Amino acid sequence: MKFMLSYLKRYKGLVAACMSLKLLGTVLELLLPYVLEYLIDTVAPTKNLRLVALWGGVMLALTVLVRVTNVTANRISVKSAKSAAYDIRRDLFWHSINLSGSQADQFGLPSLTSRMTSDSYNVQNFLQSGQALGVRAPIMLVGGIIVTMTMDVGLASILCVMAPIMLAVAIGVSLRGIPLYDKVQQSVDEIVRIMRENIIGIRVVKALSKEDYERRRFAAANQTMTRRDRKAGVVMALPGPLMTLALNIGLTLVVIVGAVRVNAGVTQPGVILAFLTYFNMILMGVMGLNRVFMMMSKATASAKRIQAVIDQPEGLEPLPEGQAARQEQEGYVVFDHVSFRYGEADVTHEGIQMALNDLSFTMKRGGSLGIIGATGSGKTTVINLLMRFYDATEGHIFVDGKDVRTYDKDSLHRRFGVVFQNDVIFAASLAENIDFGRDVDEDGIRAAAANAMAKDFIEAYDDTYQHQAAIHGANLSGGQRQRVLIARALAAKPDILVLDDSSSALDYRTDAALRKVIREQYRDTTTIVVAQRVSSIMSLDDIIMLDEGEVIGHGTHAELMASCPQYREIYQTQMGEGA
Repeated sequence: MKFMLSYLKRYKGLVAACMSLKLLGTVLELLLPYVLEYLIDTVAPTKNLRLVALWGGVMLALTVLVRVTNVTANRISVKSAKSAAYDIRRDLFWHSINLSGSQADQFGLPSLTSRMTSDSYNVQNFLQSGQALGVRAPIMLVGGIIVTMTMDVGLASILCVMAPIMLAVAIGVSLRGIPLYDKVQQSVDEIVRIMRENIIGIRVVKALSKEDYERRRFAAANQTMTRRDRKAGVVMALPGPLMTLALNIGLTLVVIVGAVRVNAGVTQPGVILAFLTYFNMILMGVMGLNRVFMMMSKATASAKRIQAVIDQPEGLEPLPEGQAARQEQEGYVVFDHVSFRYGEADVTHEGIQMALNDLSFTMKRGGSLGIIGATGSGKTTVINLLMRFYDATEGHIFVDGKDVRTYDKDSLHRRFGVVFQNDVIFAASLAENIDFGRDVDEDGIRAAAANAMAKDFIEAYDDTYQHQAAIHGANLSGGQRQRVLIARALAAKPDILVLDDSSSALDYRTDAALRKVIREQYRDTTTIVVAQRVSSIMSLDDIIMLDEGEVIGHGTHAELMASCPQYREIYQTQMGEGA
């Protein structure tokens, strides 16, 4: 609750205006039955039509004022709630994209997605309705009891007995609902995960005719969420009928006791009519509180999930120079006995399976390195550690003479131009995808596209660089996507160019032409190429072959052909036995 209120406090002026108007409107609404009682019991017996019309006009004026104040307050509450929810989503988005690799792995992409969508909606819904109902409902309840006490203490005592019982039921059930709604949101995470997997892998699902299998998998997750949601809904729905029953019992008692008191001349008929109206108001107040508690249960569960991300400490903060390792080997990029494992995921029965184990290499400025190996051998892990998405478990990494842990993450990442495996094309123009918010001028975009062998197909479109790419580049071929991504990496003229399996969809001729351009046009750029093809790396200065995180070959192409059987086998398989 404190988390949500901390954001709402930023708009305390709007909140104060909303609550003041709601307070005024509710007080005016409470006066209506009182005026009605006065009109029936005091004014009407005088048979003065002008006086009756006057008090009727007072009731009409009160009704109009109640309407105006409530509508205005509701509009203000919508504005303040939307503003607070905007701030929450902005902070959640910012913290999500700044999570370290291990932190992002901890939450998972589907969970971060549902926190940004359904959880933030639950919080916004509560902030909006809570401002209005949070003022109106308790004032209706307490104010109704207070006004009725001034009219008839005997009848009001019935309300005093019923109200605490109803409130206790509402509060008790709402506390029970918070953990239930937390489980509902966890089920939403699972549904988002399955949907995301199927949307991204729709071609695989169709190609293997696994639609029925995926439908059953989704149905199982959907049933789990439905069951949990139904359970939470049933629990939270219990106060409504119980309160209605209690109030109807109280209403019956008011009618019976009131009739006896009127017959005895102790009270007047207008008081009974006013009491019945106040009973309805109190019912509305209690039901409003029940609705607030229901929304609060959802919002509290959602706010805890959002806060868990926002309160994450800054991942991988820069290390003070005095605590950093010192580079003892010459080189622009240096890996010094680096070992790494991803959390607890690689623990086996025999011991700890490292994603990388004792990796060492050096690169001079403008040099080139190829990394090759089977799937899961640790190739991409090298890139993740170099860019400090994770910290090495053992050993040290240096860039330009400094421990990578001492760099501010932005200053480190600006040195790189990167194409990752399964990289993303955004739903924007091709020019925007290449520029990517770095203010690259038009000539720079065209030059990068030409160097990435993307110029010809881009300029074949009628709208050339303004051609709109679909989400994930769905309207581009695999080779076109990779060339746009390489153009993006080249556009900022990086100090270090990283190509992680970025030419797998390119034909050999285009791949060779691309390598030639990079050699000639980016001589001062340090280049690291992760590849499955030997042809993509054989001309580089140095090559590392990995197998299950271990270095099994290190040297030039000629040296590996002579000393590494596994490398030689890959070369002969891909290039032919007679190569």
